[in-house]
Amino acid sequence: MHSAETRLKALFVSGLEGDAQAYRDFLEELTRHLRGYLRRRIPQLRDDVEDLVQEILLAVHNARHTWRPDEPLTAWVHAIARYKLMDFFRSRARRDVLNDPLDDHTDLFAAPDDEPAQARRDIGKLLEQLPDKQRLPIVHVKLEGLSVVETAKLTGLSESAVKVGIHRGLKALAARIRGAQ
Repeated sequence: MHSAETRLKALFVSGLEGDAQAYRDFLEELTRHLRGYLRRRIPQLRDDVEDLVQEILLAVHNARHTWRPDEPLTAWVHAIARYKLMDFFRSRARRDVLNDPLDDHTDLFAAPDDEPAQARRDIGKLLEQLPDKQRLPIVHVKLEGLSVVETAKLTGLSESAVKVGIHRGLKALAARIRGAQ
């Protein structure tokens, strides 16, 4: 790495001093190093390596004025490359979240979610344990969405009895659930 540092630094400095050929040579040699660096880090994404190399080269070019001659050039380039690589991973993660391909989920249709059906069955079993004057108001008002007045007419209970039945029934259900846990 020391020889790479020496060679790249010499070419870069000459390029900064106006030697166009030295700057081209610097970019070509840096390109080879960057490809190796990126292929080791993202071997499964070979198609993206070239795009990322170009982004890093552009960032190096645009930030060339920030490099200080008393610092190692390769450390400065490495910091830029690492930053661009992290940017790449972040953008890819956002894109992957938004575009979740079906091919990657062979088990998508394997087991349907029957949790709502199980929950209805469990609630039904709990409600069966309540007396009618608590169970019926809960079923009609809370589950079916009827009003207290409609439930009172349907069950023959007074409106107050419907409200009290709901309150006591829910309290009894909560106690049973806490006791079951």
